[in-house]
Amino acid sequence: MSGTPMSVRPAAPGILPAGGAIAPASPPAAVASSPHPLRLPAFRRLWAGSAISLAGDQFYLVALPWVVLQLTGSAVAMGTILMTAAIPRAVLMLMGGALTDRLSARRILMATATARAMVVGAVGALLWFRALEVWHLYALGFGFGVADAFAMPAGSALMPTLVARDQLVRANSVMQTTAQLTTIVGPAPAGLVIRSLGAAVAFILDAISFLFVIAALWSLPEPAQGQARSRTPMWRAVLDGIASVRQDAALSALMLLAAMINVCVTGPMMVGLAVMAKTTFGSPAAYGFVVSSLAAGGLVGALVAGVWKIRRRGPFLLAAATLIAVCVASLGFIGQIWPVAIVLALMAAASAATNIHLSAWIQARVDPSLRGRVLSVLMLAAIGLMPVSLAAAGFLAAWSLKGMFVLAGAGMLTVTALAATRPSVRAIE
Repeated sequence: MSGTPMSVRPAAPGILPAGGAIAPASPPAAVASSPHPLRLPAFRRLWAGSAISLAGDQFYLVALPWVVLQLTGSAVAMGTILMTAAIPRAVLMLMGGALTDRLSARRILMATATARAMVVGAVGALLWFRALEVWHLYALGFGFGVADAFAMPAGSALMPTLVARDQLVRANSVMQTTAQLTTIVGPAPAGLVIRSLGAAVAFILDAISFLFVIAALWSLPEPAQGQARSRTPMWRAVLDGIASVRQDAALSALMLLAAMINVCVTGPMMVGLAVMAKTTFGSPAAYGFVVSSLAAGGLVGALVAGVWKIRRRGPFLLAAATLIAVCVASLGFIGQIWPVAIVLALMAAASAATNIHLSAWIQARVDPSLRGRVLSVLMLAAIGLMPVSLAAAGFLAAWSLKGMFVLAGAGMLTVTALAATRPSVRAIE
């Protein structure tokens, strides 16, 4: 539920594509001396607005579970509210991509940011006046889920309209680094605000933070291709996006790889780390520590990706996936918190670097007229099976925590080995 239009952050290390389509007929020429994206006024304004909005999100993310538990005292309620967001996000994702291509990414992001600000601000006001009820939080989750379905493909589709092709890696690195930094440093001050001023203030601050990214988006020029949009029926536009992915051998193979890797990793990380913190380390502080190690590793990976030029991304993807698989399996054999933290940081660093380079590759490959639709197909492939992954992880963790990690790592290794047999994956550059 991020306020930034540019960042799609997986809940756990995995391979999550964030762009893509068939290569345009006349791709923009690479310029060897292109300046850093932060030297571009438009990108700099969007980065600053997104950073403030991301910081505001931390207040929301800390306040929401606190408020849910205060109102209901039930962890089940927390889970169902999150599911209320996940369902429309998955169901409407393809429509979000089609609408992005029809209306432009910038307009979609302005609309979704405005809607989020209104919804979270309304919850803050209801909480301030002590009129908040549980159903309001379900409405909040549903509203954010709908907004996510449209904002996620639009966010990645906007990036190639702001920077040159050879600037995409650095631009994605800046955005991902900012997201990781706010995740690391934001929750502590958010908790202090909630303790001293109340959760209502936290929601209101998040609503205010959206105004900064809305202002940044307002200041951006509308891309030239936004003046000639397709008016094909929505269902036909969605099918065109799916067909575009299927016709690109490398992209379709990458989509399948991303989906299977996230199935093997997302659930085991989200469920397994919490169970490990309780059963192995016996402390909620341990859970916070290992989650922080993930964020720290992701930060390092994002920073490294911004300066490390990789010419053969296919082999790099396969090597990173192999490393993550080995790390996942090894968690079943580690009984001390520091080695666990090191393994998780290594996984997150490999994941972040891979995501940034793959995002740049896909964004550079995209046909602007299909950009939103193809992005939505890839994102749906990555997140659509998350409920299956979570359910399987819960069942396996109840059977054997060690067995769950080993099976997850073995499954990921198998998928990676199969992907390595595909020339289209090895040839990704």
